[in-house]
Amino acid sequence: MTVLLALATAVLVVTGGVFTLLAAVGVVRLPDVYTRMHAASKAGTVGSGLMLLAAGLHSLEGAVLARAVAGVAFFLLTAPVAAHLVARAAHRAGYRPTRLTVLDEMAEARRRAERNRP
Repeated sequence: MTVLLALATAVLVVTGGVFTLLAAVGVVRLPDVYTRMHAASKAGTVGSGLMLLAAGLHSLEGAVLARAVAGVAFFLLTAPVAAHLVARAAHRAGYRPTRLTVLDEMAEARRRAERNRP
């Protein structure tokens, strides 16, 4: 049982590390704030959540595992909201998406709202 637990912990840590590395590479390599934010919020959340689960599983204590699961749930609930708020603030501050972006729904909604004002 101990070898199986150590193997599961190692797989979770390595997988979490790979996701976190991909998030870091995405933040450095992607062209604009919106795609960088997407990489950081999605891959970073999965990576840190997997590593947190590995720590909880490795401890062999129910209370620690329960806190780890609660932490993962907290990550999954707060990361999308934070990413949305960062993207909205960036858009309002005037950061434009790259030319590769084919759809800017916030700009279209703003133009429609301005046309419909009395």
